[in-house]
Amino acid sequence: MSDTAGLGRGPLTRWLPVFLLAPAQPPTAQTFGTGPGTTPGRFLLHVIFSVRHLSVPAMLLAIVWQVGESAVPVVMGLAIDRALATGDAQQLGLWLGVLAALYIALTSAARFSLRLTAYAVQVLQHRLRGALSTRVLHPIGANARAPDGAVVSMMTTDVMRLANGVILTVIPVSRITSIGFIAASLLVTHWILGLVVLVGAPAVVWSTGALSARLSRDTREYQALLASTVGRATDLVTGYRVIKGMHAEAEAARRYRQASQETLAGARRNASLLGRFLAGSGLINGTFVAAVLGLAGWFAVDGQLSIGGLITSVGLTQALLPQIQAIANVSIPNYAGAHAASARILDLLQEHTTSATAPAEPHDVRAIPALDVNLPAGRTFRVEPGELVGLRADDRTAARIVEALVNPRAETGVGVCLDGISGRELSPDEYRSRVTVAPQRATLFSGSLRENVAQGSPARVDAAVRAASCDDFATDLDISVGEGGNRLSGGQRQRVALARALAGDAPVLVLHDPTTAVDSVTEHAIASRLPAVRAGRSTLLIASAPALLAACDRVVDLPAAGSVP
Repeated sequence: MSDTAGLGRGPLTRWLPVFLLAPAQPPTAQTFGTGPGTTPGRFLLHVIFSVRHLSVPAMLLAIVWQVGESAVPVVMGLAIDRALATGDAQQLGLWLGVLAALYIALTSAARFSLRLTAYAVQVLQHRLRGALSTRVLHPIGANARAPDGAVVSMMTTDVMRLANGVILTVIPVSRITSIGFIAASLLVTHWILGLVVLVGAPAVVWSTGALSARLSRDTREYQALLASTVGRATDLVTGYRVIKGMHAEAEAARRYRQASQETLAGARRNASLLGRFLAGSGLINGTFVAAVLGLAGWFAVDGQLSIGGLITSVGLTQALLPQIQAIANVSIPNYAGAHAASARILDLLQEHTTSATAPAEPHDVRAIPALDVNLPAGRTFRVEPGELVGLRADDRTAARIVEALVNPRAETGVGVCLDGISGRELSPDEYRSRVTVAPQRATLFSGSLRENVAQGSPARVDAAVRAASCDDFATDLDISVGEGGNRLSGGQRQRVALARALAGDAPVLVLHDPTTAVDSVTEHAIASRLPAVRAGRSTLLIASAPALLAACDRVVDLPAAGSVP
């Protein structure tokens, strides 16, 4: 029998229940609020505590796990003193049962704690990428600049580092609790040992934290260099044709090589600081644990500790070392990386946010509004509800109109109104819920045709695929389009992008030269099918192709760029 759940389980385990599976649909990406007084530390805390429903149970289970591991030498010491030293078989059986139950409890708690923690990290990564995508791709305000290639690094490295910050509420807390349990157990065993741990452990953690201050600052600088270099590489690859056309390959390579060398120097410096930190923290931890072990050995020789007490003390001290080392070598560097990533992501979120706020009350805009476009020199044209209007303009004028329709707050000199209300007065959600601008450049995602088109019901998708004349190559919507659509020709990619725009069924759809890469026969087919698929909706078709303009209800001719200042 096959593993229908896709979990890779064999015939003996496929019938066992599986807990904490991921939901079928990803969770909603929450917006992380930022303000003028938001600091990187506060933003980090806000992100971490946004998944309390996952991190708190994971923390409690981790405490059971870590304290259970620390309790093993205590149980073994009691078993030696009460069973082996006395030869009592019943006591031996009792303590062996306690030890087995302890192992079952701590291993089960470890398993579920790690799964909850991993799920919390994935949820945070999803929410952070959603928040960044919303702010970067749909900025509020006209002064927001277009994102550069550095966003790629921020969407991956920085998001991963910041999301890993949730581990700070799980593992370190459980390890600190375990240190407290070890100190309390040593107090019972010998009060001097417990007192040394109670005083020394916080001092060791504080010392290692002080050592990490320089590492934290340098980590942020290195992450900025890395993001800049990744962004430069992304922009270089994206604009390679332009660079080659300008014969600027040598200069572009020189600049990238220079940035790469700076990043390499930053990586070496950061690795050197990390090595110094690990060496310093290891020296502090080792000295402290050696001192506790020396005291325990002295008390055993002096007769102040029994054999079981000595084994308990040595076991607890050995359990103490990995707890302190993990806090010093894992948790503190994790905090340094998360804090640096928090500062970078916060800078980007605040950079793409202006003082403009959504109106307190929604405006009276119909579901399918009348669209007015106001150009300089008093030139205006309107798209009535349900109308298909063609617009013939030169490239410069068309580009300005499209930019204004994408972002009505942009300083383009072109005004956009919906039902007589300026687009500047509408909130981004109000405006984008009614107006969709299909990009001129066809950009596809890795995946199937259906995943690239699907927006709405299957019937709507099928109608959009046919209207975009994709039916000659899209008989199977589940075939892969390849990386960035590289399995399709330029014309096919453009038609898939058009089908995606049509499948969205936007109240007002703006199409800008949607058939520049297709042949004339296909262009006529698209023109003949476009009115039917957009029936009852408004469409502004900015094009110069006669076949497309002939399918419109009416055509607006605009003067050349020199006549539109």
